[in-house]
Amino acid sequence: MSNNENNLKKDDLEQEIVDQENSDKDNIEQESAEKKDTQQETTNPESADFEHSAESIKDAEPDNDIDSYLPLLALRDVVVYPHMQIALFVGRAPSVKAVELAQAEYGDKVLVVAQKDSLTEDIDQDNLYQYGTVCRIVSTMPHDSDENCIKVLIEGQYRARVDTLENHDELLMASFERADISVAMDDSQQKNTMKALTSLFESYADARLRNARELTRVAKRIDDLLELVYFVSTRVSMDLDVKQSFLENDDLKTHINTLTEYLVKQSAEQNIEQDIQDAVRQQMEDNQREYFLNEKMKAIKNELSDMSDGAFDNDDDVGELEQRLENADLPDDVRKKAEQEFKKLKMMPPASSESSVVRNYIEWILDTPWNATTKVSINLEKAKTTLDEDHYGLQDVKDRILEYLAVQSRVKKLRGPILCLVGPPGVGKTSLGESIARATGRKFVRMALGGVRDEAEIRGHRRTYIGAMPGKIVQSLAKAEVKNPLFLLDEVDKMAQDFRGDPASALLEVLDPSQNDKFNDHYLDMDLDLSQVMFICTANSMDIPPALLDRMEVIRLPGYTEEEKVNIAHKYLVPKAIKQNGLKEGEIEIVEAALHSIVRSYTREAGVRNLEREVNKICRKIVRGSVESHGARAPKKDERKLVTVDETNIDDYLGVHQYDYGLAEEEPEVGRITGLAWTQVGGELLTIEAVAMKGKGELTFTGSLGDVMKESIRAAMSVVRARGDSLGIDYETVKTTDIHVHMPEGATPKDGPSAGGALTTALVSALTGIAIRPDIAMTGEITLRGKILRIGGLKEKLLAAHRGGIKHVLIPASNERDLVDIPDNVKAGLTIQPVATIDEILKVALVSMPQPLKPAKVTVDTTSKKTLHS
Repeated sequence: MSNNENNLKKDDLEQEIVDQENSDKDNIEQESAEKKDTQQETTNPESADFEHSAESIKDAEPDNDIDSYLPLLALRDVVVYPHMQIALFVGRAPSVKAVELAQAEYGDKVLVVAQKDSLTEDIDQDNLYQYGTVCRIVSTMPHDSDENCIKVLIEGQYRARVDTLENHDELLMASFERADISVAMDDSQQKNTMKALTSLFESYADARLRNARELTRVAKRIDDLLELVYFVSTRVSMDLDVKQSFLENDDLKTHINTLTEYLVKQSAEQNIEQDIQDAVRQQMEDNQREYFLNEKMKAIKNELSDMSDGAFDNDDDVGELEQRLENADLPDDVRKKAEQEFKKLKMMPPASSESSVVRNYIEWILDTPWNATTKVSINLEKAKTTLDEDHYGLQDVKDRILEYLAVQSRVKKLRGPILCLVGPPGVGKTSLGESIARATGRKFVRMALGGVRDEAEIRGHRRTYIGAMPGKIVQSLAKAEVKNPLFLLDEVDKMAQDFRGDPASALLEVLDPSQNDKFNDHYLDMDLDLSQVMFICTANSMDIPPALLDRMEVIRLPGYTEEEKVNIAHKYLVPKAIKQNGLKEGEIEIVEAALHSIVRSYTREAGVRNLEREVNKICRKIVRGSVESHGARAPKKDERKLVTVDETNIDDYLGVHQYDYGLAEEEPEVGRITGLAWTQVGGELLTIEAVAMKGKGELTFTGSLGDVMKESIRAAMSVVRARGDSLGIDYETVKTTDIHVHMPEGATPKDGPSAGGALTTALVSALTGIAIRPDIAMTGEITLRGKILRIGGLKEKLLAAHRGGIKHVLIPASNERDLVDIPDNVKAGLTIQPVATIDEILKVALVSMPQPLKPAKVTVDTTSKKTLHS
């Protein structure tokens, strides 16, 4: 049987008692109609309608030989007192047998004792209280739905103390002694105590009990103090152990005090609850009044709307805005501000211009993700796999992202890193940002900064301006709907500035990890936490304001080698082009040799954008041929014709070669040398030409040269003239010879500090008539003493030399340590020779060394002790 064995539900209990009442009424009315009111008194815990007098219970005194030894009925969660009546469900087999045995052999008498642990099915003396109540079984009847359960109505007679228990045929028999409680009070004390107790019970019943009137009437008619205590205890909701203490303890005064304290406490709680109910009722009345007025206002506005072509139809918008405000997850200060603005909105006329301004402001507050975040993935293996799937090479960037994730796995809250990817176009800076977002589980947001010249684009406009809006930072976060996306600031080096402000300076707060947790947008005018945003900037050059650059961790992407481009095309570009152009498997195959031809002869770039265009061009031509043959529908698998593109037929799809592989001339030439230059789009080969002719010793230079390049030419000429004797160039020759220095592709501006060595070599070749080797290129600035200075962009320059087919490269000796960053396949294809002076360059670059006229007057600087590598 479940725990409900001894707990009769309220409706069932009342029905049981009503049935019993009707039966007793019929019997008693036959004896005397005058006793009807007395017989309607009841001691049922839930109802006062069962009719049986307390006196009849007292008078029923059983024989002593039976009362000292009776079947035991164990109850769970119920205490039965003397003079009280209660209905039970009995379902446990020992309990059912105890009831049956009591009816059969013990004159309907049974000893009722409460269990200490109501969850235990087993009945033993350790789990039973010592005191119980001898009860008379009034009636039994089978349960309506459970054949193993019976309904039992019992009435308590007197208190008993259990001595021993015996187990007989799966039921318990108990030996006990009667233990009545004496009332140590005079009549006056009893009367006053009963009056006070009855008054407290009346208040309790009015507030808590359903049939309070009948129960109060019965309580007032009880003339015995102990019986009144039992009656009240049965009907109040005290704990089982407290109720049982009224049987266990012989001190009646203690029982009265406990009961009185409980009733007083309940009365106080009831008063508080009543006050709350009154307040709630008043609030409901106020709400009903407000609802009525709002409905009336709504009706008036509807009438006005019909007259004003819908100008007043904003109730739905305001209601929706109010609902969003209630459900929004906002910080306390933000919610306070939003609620203030919403109160203003409700007071404004719907057609006013100020109303739309306030509504837009509230909507931006609600759209901004103040607390919403996405879970950031910290699975290193998954992140590494994702980055490798999307990009070939770029190991420095990948290592930095994995380092960030590794630290985040140990630190719960880590400020997002601010990376700046610097490299030429087409090397994958933007797509790398998308891959990082996918690898880390963040949402991706991109903001293009190219051409941005207004500070308000970053910080937003103040609300005093017409058409004010938040800045792009807040707008982008609102689109992402989370406060921790990956935010890509694209082309950060392309920002400008004018009278409207400096956006680069506005970005200082955004990209400063120590400040961006309280970023203040001018429109919102509240602090927004950007510390969890992972910012990644991209740039083509380092032309970034120093203060902004100081806040970023720069990672350079110099460009791809030929092998890397071929691998990228094979793994990413070709499958992507096949899918984008609607080709199917088995229709096209671009062999590796064809990819090499495209890279060498049709593209000349640091990235792979043009390579992707050429691959798409091939695919389009093949699709066109397929459509002309089979129509617009894709051919079936057995109809597909495989088109193989290789180095022999690449011209049929891409036309004639745009570039010759290897810019180095086959034959040595006088006055012509190849330099290495760095540009925003990567490294480039720079052709330098010098011609000597009879004249007046003038120096001319052409080719859209910048001021730094012009100064390098003058410095190179001074070095040549100072070393004229050792180089076989006499003063008279220089005085009567004009020199013209030219750099082809005159429409392209050229400037930079790293062409001094190449210019000096070209001038020496032009004045001496000694040719320069065609397979050599060099970089490095020169001093007037002939030293070669350190340069930047070495990796980009060597990649350009590798792409151009150069075999031998001269670099400044101080750049030798930078060779560790150069890919091995590039170094394997080049002979890289560090040089410290112009003399070392001339020995390598010229076909033969010039014969000196006489010992040199200029002392060559030999202080450098560095070991030179051939």
